Amino acid sequence: MNVGKLLTKSAQTFPDNLAIAHGSKRLTYAQFNSRVNRLANTLYKLGIKQGDNIAVLQYNYPETLESIFACFKAGCGAVPINFRLHPKEFAFIIGHAEVKAVILSPEFNEAIIDIRDRIPQARHLITLSGAEEELLDYENLISKEPDQFEDADVQPDDLAWLFYTSGTTGMPKGAMLTHRNLIAMVMNFYADMCPGFGPDDVILHAAPLSHGSGLYALPNIGKAAANIILESKSFDAELGFKTIQEYGVTNMFAAPTMVKMMVDSPALERFDHSSLKALNYGGAPMLVEDMKEAIEKLGPCLVQLFGQAESPMTITYLPHRDHVLEGSPEQVKRLASAGFPRTDVEVKIFDSSDNELPSGEMGEIVTRSDLVMKGYWRNPEATAETLRNGWLHTGDIGYMDESGYLFIMDRSKDMIISGGENIYPREIEEAIIKHPAVREVAVIGVPDPKWGEAVKAVVSRSPGQSVTEKELISFCKDNIASYKKPKSVDFVDELPKSNYGKILKRELRAKYWEYKERKV
Repeated sequence: MNVGKLLTKSAQTFPDNLAIAHGSKRLTYAQFNSRVNRLANTLYKLGIKQGDNIAVLQYNYPETLESIFACFKAGCGAVPINFRLHPKEFAFIIGHAEVKAVILSPEFNEAIIDIRDRIPQARHLITLSGAEEELLDYENLISKEPDQFEDADVQPDDLAWLFYTSGTTGMPKGAMLTHRNLIAMVMNFYADMCPGFGPDDVILHAAPLSHGSGLYALPNIGKAAANIILESKSFDAELGFKTIQEYGVTNMFAAPTMVKMMVDSPALERFDHSSLKALNYGGAPMLVEDMKEAIEKLGPCLVQLFGQAESPMTITYLPHRDHVLEGSPEQVKRLASAGFPRTDVEVKIFDSSDNELPSGEMGEIVTRSDLVMKGYWRNPEATAETLRNGWLHTGDIGYMDESGYLFIMDRSKDMIISGGENIYPREIEEAIIKHPAVREVAVIGVPDPKWGEAVKAVVSRSPGQSVTEKELISFCKDNIASYKKPKSVDFVDELPKSNYGKILKRELRAKYWEYKERKV
């Protein structure tokens, strides 16, 4: 089925339901579907064909969802782009994806014009406002087209969403997500993450629609739920709580850093958030101490999702019932896990020779299901490396307990090897975050002439709190094995983060390893 039919069917059955709200703008499902149909007709009129790729470079607006669903309905590949990338990175993705049109918000008009000569294959540049020079006006174009459109007849393995990774090593790779992938994601979202989900639900989009929140919109639109788009360029916890109260928001997707911002916000006590049934968080690990505080302050609404661009929303999940402050030792231990595999997903732990490891043994996390991408766009070498013997190799290191709960220790590239010992930064981060003066922490490996790598902690302090390097290292001695404790601690005001809320360890590591290379 064409994933765009999720909207077509919701508009037919629930035409008057609120579909999208953004500031003062409101669209019913009938209006939303009408505008998407007009845009799909516009694309065809411009010469875009089924199978072409279309980039979506926008801040979070109603038109972002319109653009993505018009791509689906037209049988085109949607290529949502992280709006915080550099224009040179925009150009790389647009060029690499062989994009035929770019639909952008006005904040990027100048940037797109500046890189125009680098993206010649993008024949049409459509802006939401401020059209000039080569830029076409979005509203003017769609106003001239009919609001009826026959959704393209697609094959299950046709490209629906080209999801470019963050490019932590080398240039970004485009994970090809098919209509089959996205439909599987949607149907089992209903079965596992949000059973009973329906047209009376209200979703708050506070994270970028180019990433997890955009994928999260699909099951909401499939059930004709209301999509409330936060009216801010970056996450504002106070505005988030105000919006939750105003619309009676029932569910949202957030990165762990966003959850922490909510927990730390004074607005938590000023607004009613009791309508929130599911705060689905993922995209990065959440430390157990932060999770406990979130459970205590936000109530029983947390659901953890573990997935990645190559297998989205999700591989495993930790449901409401496992977010407990009190329970048996086994229950409390599960707070550090990423939950268990979704109903339709297989997960195993492999060694370096792709042999399955028994429960409790550490290795690479692999998965297979209808969620797993078709491959990487125009990158057969990376595809062959990642999709081996029918399994997606996630690059994450972890283990599974006897009950099938997955414990993620780290990305394989983040593991520290010091004196021949494998050291997993998350274990050290879990220990350090327990110190009352620590607000956030990231642990990295830095060059060491004797041991190869040494453990370094980078810490931001809680407001009004103080702690020294010596005190933190001593604190670690009481919680973890001596060889794992940091050899040094750096203090910073803020840890660098990606647009999606992940701490950028590559940026923290860069200066130490670049310095070593210069010395050599």
